[in-house]
Amino acid sequence: MLTTHTTRLARGCGALLGLLAVVAVPLPAPAQTLTAAQIIARAQEAFLGAGDDMRAHLTMRLINKGGKERLREMTMLRTDLEGGDQKYFIYFHRPGDVRDMTFMVWTYRGRDDDRWIFLPAVKMVRRLAADDSRSSFVGSDFTYEDISGRDVEADTHTLRGEAPCDAATCYVVESVPLDGKTEYGRKVSWIDTVSFLPVKEEYYDRRGALARVYTADEIREVDGYPTAVRRTMTDVKRGHRTEVVFDDVAYDTGLDEGLFAERSLRRPPADWIK
Repeated sequence: MLTTHTTRLARGCGALLGLLAVVAVPLPAPAQTLTAAQIIARAQEAFLGAGDDMRAHLTMRLINKGGKERLREMTMLRTDLEGGDQKYFIYFHRPGDVRDMTFMVWTYRGRDDDRWIFLPAVKMVRRLAADDSRSSFVGSDFTYEDISGRDVEADTHTLRGEAPCDAATCYVVESVPLDGKTEYGRKVSWIDTVSFLPVKEEYYDRRGALARVYTADEIREVDGYPTAVRRTMTDVKRGHRTEVVFDDVAYDTGLDEGLFAERSLRRPPADWIK
């Protein structure tokens, strides 16, 4: 937007007319509007990429329709690499049937991730196929893809506007998979306009019915990074939900990329999984 300032350049006694000059002076430009894809990219960074690395203790409760619970307790490690790639390592502490089980994923931009799981009962490392990214993560309502993320370019994103969400304001973005291989036909995300954390996501099946709902139930600032320390994923159709609590969270801990090697699946880094 431009404004004009009129300056009288000549004024003299008895002058009949003044000479006017119009000078255009630019004002500060309005803040650039983010596209839907840029908002999703910022949300991915806030949700999955805070800091250069992360360590956290997780307690996962799997709750069925009747209220019966199963417990999963684990330690999660994450490190970020140049170019946007990441590596995750998860060690399971309890219950006894999953104790010492480990899971590792190397995520890449623009191509399928590499995933491995170590099953202590049979002392075997199993490499997971790319299609397993959409399978249930250890029986929970989260998928492997929910844990380590999905490429922004894998979907088309449309900004549907803004809406209040509790005390905040959220972008509302609809995402539709391009490959047609996901378990959902579209996803609607409510993303905080300040922290860029997703506070709610709704997954709809290919018939348009609501299938799953994610909510960030508690957000705290940890080491300067807003973090969803309590999260829930609900399977609407089954009436089943998974509640996850993050505690002992720490960012920028100096994790060495060498910890995220295949050998760690069988011999987890003891100093980091206590």
